[in-house]
Amino acid sequence: MNTSEKIYSGKTKDLYALANGNILLVFKDDVTGADGVIDPGANTVIGQVEGKGRKSLAMTDYFFKRLHAADIPTHTVAVDLERGTMEVRRAEPLGKDISGKGGLEFICRTRPWGSFVRRYQQYIRDTEARLDYLVEITVKDDERGDPLINDDTLVAIGLLSPAHLEQAKELTRRVCRIVEADLRDKDLILIDMKIEIGLVDGQVVVIDEVSADAMRVMDAAGKVLEHATVYEKLIG
Repeated sequence: MNTSEKIYSGKTKDLYALANGNILLVFKDDVTGADGVIDPGANTVIGQVEGKGRKSLAMTDYFFKRLHAADIPTHTVAVDLERGTMEVRRAEPLGKDISGKGGLEFICRTRPWGSFVRRYQQYIRDTEARLDYLVEITVKDDERGDPLINDDTLVAIGLLSPAHLEQAKELTRRVCRIVEADLRDKDLILIDMKIEIGLVDGQVVVIDEVSADAMRVMDAAGKVLEHATVYEKLIG
């Protein structure tokens, strides 16, 4: 591993600075959840599942190739599935705080589920209704539970320009539609997913990962599938 320093340790990945100016993402086997139940939307690491990191990387490689085929840019440079690593271009995540930390997560929902239902349950008249690729944005802040932030606030406090906000939301919807269609071909249903978006040389691109670590998927019977099951359906 030709690295100069470890620059960040996250819940599911470690980041290393490479001598060529790029970043190496090392995918980990850690899983997030709450009360002993694995949940990709949770903020707390509750354990490890052997091989999970490489499976997340394989799914990310799979979906990033789909995005590239649709002319959606990502920060990826090269993937090493054996080592569980992905070399990426250095990106500036959208929405960092005043100390240079954090960022934003862009959530795309196809139907009411999870925290969305908990927030709005008394207003949801049809839990089977489609949400038409609704985009919600949260601030990456574990201490405050990744709070929602609205469009006007993002612009008012200078986290995003109106142009970058519109580009990021449209990119999120495009990614969601591609992932949803690909899963549908395998008789799977995408409930919701989240991605991160950043700037590389001034261009808005998809960063981090696109895998079962960052989405909820169910089968035709309505059962929400575990990470490993989604991997088997996609990669085999």
